[in-house]
Amino acid sequence: MVAVAFAQPPDLVKRVASRETENEAERAQYTYRQKVTIEELDQRGMKAGEYREVRDVIFSPGKERLEEEVGKPYEGLRRLKLTDEDFRDLREVQPVLLTTEKLRWYGTKFRGEERIDGLDCWVLEIEPKQILDGQRLFEGMLWVDKSDYSIVRTAGQAVPQHFGTKTENLFPRFTTIRRKVAGGLWLPVYTYADDTLPFHNGPLRMRMKIEYSNYKRFGSESTIQFMTEKPAK
Repeated sequence: MVAVAFAQPPDLVKRVASRETENEAERAQYTYRQKVTIEELDQRGMKAGEYREVRDVIFSPGKERLEEEVGKPYEGLRRLKLTDEDFRDLREVQPVLLTTEKLRWYGTKFRGEERIDGLDCWVLEIEPKQILDGQRLFEGMLWVDKSDYSIVRTAGQAVPQHFGTKTENLFPRFTTIRRKVAGGLWLPVYTYADDTLPFHNGPLRMRMKIEYSNYKRFGSESTIQFMTEKPAK
């Protein structure tokens, strides 16, 4: 038996970035609801603390895109404290976008082909070339639909992590799933994480889920509904 080697398609990374640039521009015309749940688990795997929030991404009468809280967040975490970086990751990293502009920040490696979520995909690994002060970037894997170069799934971690003797700021590994809508746009529908963070005062297992729903193109009367249950890993 021999291993089958897959050759990287010509200009794959540039085509993915070009497609993501189109996707980002179109996604910016949509409103949607983002529901976040973060749980702490004890040593038995039982829920010990929880954070919940719901936000609507909407447009103001002046067509400015903004976020609006739906109700009041529930803050019942015990050991974890959410930081500004955590909230930035919810907006900038979990629904990761490898646009042409952002491509210069990343190194890429071709990791072959895989069929996932019923799609034939190319697999790319990306990692930051360097991280400037204040930046939040992504490190992990991308699954790219062969038919149109769209990213359909991501799995990895927000970086940088901060390990210090006095302060730590650690972030879980996560997976984000996208689904296709009319016009070929791929939108995030679900992000999930189940990871153990190695804090100095003891490891802490946590779970996170983000559900994106009620997608509606600005100015349209129709709403796009997705199945948001957790897909099989």
